[in-house]
Amino acid sequence: MLTLALILFPALAACLLLFTNSSTTKQLAFGAALVETALVVFIFNKFQPTPASQFGFDYPWIPSLGIRLSAGIDGISLLLTLLTGILVPLIVLSTFNRSYDRPGTFYALMLFMQSALMGVFTARDGFLFYFFFEAALIPIYFLAAMWGGANRIPVTFKFFIYTIFGSLFMLLTLVYLYYQTPASATSVHSSAIVDFYRLNLSASAQGWVFWGLFIAFAIKMPVFPFHTWQPDTYVESPTPATMLLAGIMLKMGIYGLIRLILPVTPLGVETWGQTAVILSVIGIVYGSIIAIRQRDMKRLIAYSSFSHVGLMAAGVFSQTETGLQGALIQMLAHGINVVGLFFVADVIYSRTDTRQLDQLGGITRNTPKLTVYFMIMMLGSVALPLTNGFIGEFLLLHGVYTYNHYIGLAAGFTIIFGAVYLLRMFQKAMFGPTTARTESFTDLTTSESWVFVPLVVLVFWMGIYPHTFMKITEPAVANLLKYVGTTAVSMK
Repeated sequence: MLTLALILFPALAACLLLFTNSSTTKQLAFGAALVETALVVFIFNKFQPTPASQFGFDYPWIPSLGIRLSAGIDGISLLLTLLTGILVPLIVLSTFNRSYDRPGTFYALMLFMQSALMGVFTARDGFLFYFFFEAALIPIYFLAAMWGGANRIPVTFKFFIYTIFGSLFMLLTLVYLYYQTPASATSVHSSAIVDFYRLNLSASAQGWVFWGLFIAFAIKMPVFPFHTWQPDTYVESPTPATMLLAGIMLKMGIYGLIRLILPVTPLGVETWGQTAVILSVIGIVYGSIIAIRQRDMKRLIAYSSFSHVGLMAAGVFSQTETGLQGALIQMLAHGINVVGLFFVADVIYSRTDTRQLDQLGGITRNTPKLTVYFMIMMLGSVALPLTNGFIGEFLLLHGVYTYNHYIGLAAGFTIIFGAVYLLRMFQKAMFGPTTARTESFTDLTTSESWVFVPLVVLVFWMGIYPHTFMKITEPAVANLLKYVGTTAVSMK
């Protein structure tokens, strides 16, 4: 029942917020998000590190077709539900010094998205997974279209077309898998994800299933060359929506690789996995080079996110324990860091009305708090030892290097490039002479500081005590790899 509460509570709170447009709307949204955080932390403390799902529920949904409302939490799910539960209240808190038209609708959409994300990360039925996967797109579409920048309409339309295109491939693939499950005169087919794992598909069929799922997840992450919707959508969306997109939503794609592609199509991964790794590494290098050339802070961080996601995808397809562990830890670390960096960009924009680096400078003279927090989030992103980014990137690079030495060396450029574009952004925005836009720059308010405090704590907690989180995922990852290896051998 805890998992059911995790999914339903944000949706119920969102329904109530739709009918409130008062000055207390954001406080109510923040309170609801904190309740969800408390629930996630309670589950985290009660969770036993075993491969099995816990806190699950299972009810008939469409009994005549064998489709069920089935969900549960294992170590892989828990890390992502924790990320969602921690980040959403901080994203809501980041809006306290901002005002939005129709605040009830604005905050309700954020909570609806949180509900859908919780559903994605806990679903144990293929069609339920698809339902929540699509449901998460609706709130972000309206947030971007209603509160975005001047070019929001064409940008959100492009985003919509890309995601619908990918989702169609996933739906067709899930329908195919559903009809491959055994059925008799007295029973129907099954859409349980665990039953998809047991299918004995041919190598050719697995290849088609691999690409049907991979295209959907590659668009969501995104992976080169399915990324062209991302930078414009991140830039044009209001910053809270951008935080949701980069901090949590893109993790749905990486989660899909782990939850569906690896165990369902081991022979497909064996055939096409290296192609996916190469595309991911191309994205790492390409995204980094484009980020170096950016002048807009928000667009630079968007390309940085694209580059980091490529490394996570490569780590998953390395099919090594360190690669998968690194991807999971880096999903948590990346969510923390990218939300902090986008908030820095929002703070600077709110005071200067620009994000152009050549119009900034000298901000650090009057902003000791912002300078320190900005530096910590930046150092976490460049994987400085004892910060959260170091653990994930070290494990990912080790996994990719184990998979293929040359691809691993190419992926290692992410560290060098990341230091170049992020240190350059920090230097140009914070140091040097002040400009007309920055000469009266003021430091963080109390509510803005409280957004950064938990993020900074997590940056160092993950960097110094990573076992707190890795012990949660280890049994599930080991079990997944054991299953993938055994299944691949039996299918040959």
